[in-house]
Amino acid sequence: MKTKILSFVAILAMSFAASAQIDRSKMPEAGPAPKVKLGESKRFTLKNGLTVIMVENHKLPRASVNLTIDNPPSFEGDKAGVSSMMGSLLGRGTINISKDEFNERVDYLGAYLQFSNGGAYGASLKKYFSEILELMADGVKNSQFTQEEFDKEVKITLDGIKSEEKSVASAARRVENALVYGKNHPFGEFITKETVNNITLADVKNEYNSYYKPNNAYLIIIGDINPKKIKKIVKKLFGDWKSGEVISYKIPKVNNVETTEIDFINMSNAVQSEIAIINTIDLTLGDKDYYAALLANQILGGGGTARLFQNLREDKAYTYGSYSKVRQSRYVGTFKATASVRNMVTDSSVVEIQKEINKIRYKKVSEQDLKDAKELYVGNFVMDVQKPATAARYALNRELYKLPEDYYETYLEKINSVTVDDVQNAAIKYFRGDKARIVITGKGIDVLKNLEKNSDYIINYFDKYGNPSEKPAMTMPIPEGMTPKTVINKYIAAIGGKEKVMAVKTTMTIANATIQGTPLVMTIKAAAPNNFSQEISVMGNTMQKTVFNGTTGYSSSRGQKKEMTTEEIAEAKAESGIFKDLTYSSGELLRIEPLEGKNAIVLKYKDTEVYYDMTSGLKVKEVKTVKTPDGKEVKTPTVYSDYKEVSGIKFPHSIGIKTGPMNLDFIVKEIKINEGISDEDFK
Repeated sequence: MKTKILSFVAILAMSFAASAQIDRSKMPEAGPAPKVKLGESKRFTLKNGLTVIMVENHKLPRASVNLTIDNPPSFEGDKAGVSSMMGSLLGRGTINISKDEFNERVDYLGAYLQFSNGGAYGASLKKYFSEILELMADGVKNSQFTQEEFDKEVKITLDGIKSEEKSVASAARRVENALVYGKNHPFGEFITKETVNNITLADVKNEYNSYYKPNNAYLIIIGDINPKKIKKIVKKLFGDWKSGEVISYKIPKVNNVETTEIDFINMSNAVQSEIAIINTIDLTLGDKDYYAALLANQILGGGGTARLFQNLREDKAYTYGSYSKVRQSRYVGTFKATASVRNMVTDSSVVEIQKEINKIRYKKVSEQDLKDAKELYVGNFVMDVQKPATAARYALNRELYKLPEDYYETYLEKINSVTVDDVQNAAIKYFRGDKARIVITGKGIDVLKNLEKNSDYIINYFDKYGNPSEKPAMTMPIPEGMTPKTVINKYIAAIGGKEKVMAVKTTMTIANATIQGTPLVMTIKAAAPNNFSQEISVMGNTMQKTVFNGTTGYSSSRGQKKEMTTEEIAEAKAESGIFKDLTYSSGELLRIEPLEGKNAIVLKYKDTEVYYDMTSGLKVKEVKTVKTPDGKEVKTPTVYSDYKEVSGIKFPHSIGIKTGPMNLDFIVKEIKINEGISDEDFK
């Protein structure tokens, strides 16, 4: 026992000694890039042209099969939807087994089997896998396209279209594709009620006979399999699948816009805006700068640690997430940055997304940014490559893209060789913030005002099907029964009620502001019925003053006094009451429009437009139009907010006045009611 204790103490001492030699203040150096070892794939081709790729994996007693029909994109025109309808009807009964028996057999095996216009997928336990292959082959070769099932699928498709009519996200994706690719392009066309009603059962059968061919297909089998046995089964089941000529189609060329523009889709039911900044790119898997493009996108918008997410969500709280994606393609690739944002920050979000795109184009990322992106990408790649499905997918990619056999074995070497210069060059080439479509789907009445004000881009308007349209109406109809009198009555009730308002005989308001760091004090005094004075002082010196005593008045500025004209006196008599809104009942209701995220009713009284919040009834803004000596009209807005009670009546305690280039934001410090006012104040 003593010997064992001594041995334990010795081991413990050595452990402490080893720990003492480690400098824990330094980050451990990164080891070499992990070596990628893909699961071995076996490949053979049937006489009919079907290419079969097998990947063994014996960790679980399961296997799966994926059939990929590698058809080039085709344009369906006035029968858009015929290929997807054909795919949906595959496997709904064959010449050998009814639809119900087919489905019951799959369920009994505890398996999964699904068909589509692009192929089929099945998975099951090892012991049932040969039966799943048999059912798949039967569905692929011998599906019966019956009128009954066709009619059901037409109804399902039409119901789906109807259910998405008001979907903002669906409209956004549909119009994005239509604008980016064009409606005469396979990637830009979309299914409508009209195109579905144009499709016949004969069209579906013709689609199958024209495009579902083994000589343009790949069968990927992975899992707990015996390749020799599977090869025999595949030859037996798929060997008699008849090959045929694959119809060729020349895809129209797609170009980016010459200058970045905003394409706006108005959706009156949108509670947030869908933003997508898109441009097409020529990028294919295996291109020399493909790896730099991936890392540039990882840094810009590849996840929660990327710049777009950190800016728009973490910093600005505009959205739950903002991302970007580089989509390589053998036909037409795209770069796309997206965000779903609150209506009121749509314009700001566009600015921030474009700012991040331009930043990564024109300013090199740091070495640390690139290092972090590489580590994240390599980590994800290494985890993904362990999956058998990944080995099969990569084997298929090598076939489709004609890649070298060691393409994925050297993948990480190519990723790690990317430099900061490579990243910038890829960003400049592929992230075309200067030649992009900014597609915004949202509620125009809430979004466009700020978008027009804060954007230099041309704005084009489209309906939810991608057709050019007029700019949406920026106002809403006035509710039936609403009059100037009802609006003013609601305002009076909102601030305290008519009884309390009428009991007010005098008021004195003192508010502070600053201009270029200099403090201002504004003092407003009012007495019933229409006595009024307003004085603005700087450092105790009166800079501007206006006085009206009910009969005459004057204004003075910088020592110069000017008596009121006859017209000014008439106007002062009408509006200088303590609560001048009472006189607005004789005005005119103009419109309802959004203001800071809320709807406001706009009432016009003489040369002033007054905005009242539709929900609270409180006055939120006034815009007075005055003429300058040279005859020009100038609008002077005043914004009211932060209402607080004083003696039972609500008064705005924040008053923003815009005069020419100056913005004066006054904060009310004191309001006195029925005290502190005398006739001397109006002389």
